[in-house]
Amino acid sequence: MKLTKNLDKNIFREYDIRGKYPSQINEDVAYTIGRAFGSYLKEKGKVDCVVGRDNRYSSEELAKAFITGVTESGLHVLNIGLVTTPMYYYACLKTQTDVGCMITASHNPKDDNGFKMSFGNYQNAKGQEIVDFYHYVVAQQFVTGDGICSFMNVKESYIDYLLSSITISKPLQVIIDCGNGTTTTIVRDVFDRVGVTYILLYGNSDPNFPNHHPDPSVDENLRVLGNAVVELKADLGLAFDGDGDRVGVVDNQGRIVRMDQLMALFVRSITKEYPHARFLYDVKCGMTLTDEIEQNQAEGIMVRTGNSYTKALTKENDCILGGEYSGHIYFRDKFLGFDSGIYAGLRVLELVSRSSEALSQMVDSLSTYYSTPEIKYTSSDEKKFEVIQKMKEYVQGKHYPFLEVDGLRVQFEDAWVSVRASNTGPNLTMRVEAKSEERKEELLQEFSKELEKYNSSLLGKK
Repeated sequence: MKLTKNLDKNIFREYDIRGKYPSQINEDVAYTIGRAFGSYLKEKGKVDCVVGRDNRYSSEELAKAFITGVTESGLHVLNIGLVTTPMYYYACLKTQTDVGCMITASHNPKDDNGFKMSFGNYQNAKGQEIVDFYHYVVAQQFVTGDGICSFMNVKESYIDYLLSSITISKPLQVIIDCGNGTTTTIVRDVFDRVGVTYILLYGNSDPNFPNHHPDPSVDENLRVLGNAVVELKADLGLAFDGDGDRVGVVDNQGRIVRMDQLMALFVRSITKEYPHARFLYDVKCGMTLTDEIEQNQAEGIMVRTGNSYTKALTKENDCILGGEYSGHIYFRDKFLGFDSGIYAGLRVLELVSRSSEALSQMVDSLSTYYSTPEIKYTSSDEKKFEVIQKMKEYVQGKHYPFLEVDGLRVQFEDAWVSVRASNTGPNLTMRVEAKSEERKEELLQEFSKELEKYNSSLLGKK
């Protein structure tokens, strides 16, 4: 492996480094980024870092090259091996090592890979930090040294911590879809100790993801899980994403429980112990959640989408719970505040076990609105922000009120529309919610027509 200047700037994204293997990210790129990462942190006075990897075929090779680059810069490495991203966060907190790197592409296609980095304060790098690091990488003014790599196993300690605050009050049956992702390496060890009956779907590690992408935010990926819950008369279903930091939920009727609905149920529960608490949510969350926050006399804070941002802002604003529509949830009442799909799933089980109602009844007791799931439109990393600018001009021309928290959130008295550029891939996303089905469809037709028109025009499509 060797240093390379052949780095695609597009892999340096809003809150991680991510691209195609091996065309954009390969052994030499990983080694170069490792040399830069180690040098960057040595210059900041850091001594060691934590490094973990997911179950993708390329992750072991990339981790080895990255670690070599880090140690040749003089920074010591605590290598925690094959882990979920939440296990990596836990290892950083347990060892009080506030810098590190997780090699993963989360739920992205099997040929992708990347690096989630922390340069300090236990927070994922984001925004300008990534930009600054990109310039540091390409300058290649690296320091040298003799760092040491030592291995550390955090699995048993992590499981003990996961279960330490969970109490299941009655027998439950749950179906769990691991999507062949990294949670397959730990899920049995956790749920064997929970005291529930569980059945695994796609519970073997297979980085080809032969059944579906491990992305629970896509409705189609929850179809088999929902059918299994109904067929087996289970109490609920849980799904985890590729690196284990997000959760998807279906109720006992096989219906998808949207994340803003799930967070609303947690608001209802948590405010009983923490009245007037603060709750954070992203711009894609809907009025069911804000209604519940208001009804329980709590405080809600709406912020931009993005795991690195929402997690950091949950802590900065001293929120008891934070989360986003894609499935990241941060508990700070009796957990350390990082996003763990498995822990969020355990909290759902705990919630249901303490209620005389089924999960479907709990969801049906929330205020009802008519909404779309998050709709994705394929664009390009070069053009997607131009599309958003065109949409802004359209909205201004129509004199619609809007917020620019993240892309556009167009606010009506009876509805809202969110249009934004994805920070993890070449996509545009939209979500619509209204007080009636007819109004939802009206806005969906209007905004999807304009979005598709501008996107096709800028991409040169007819």
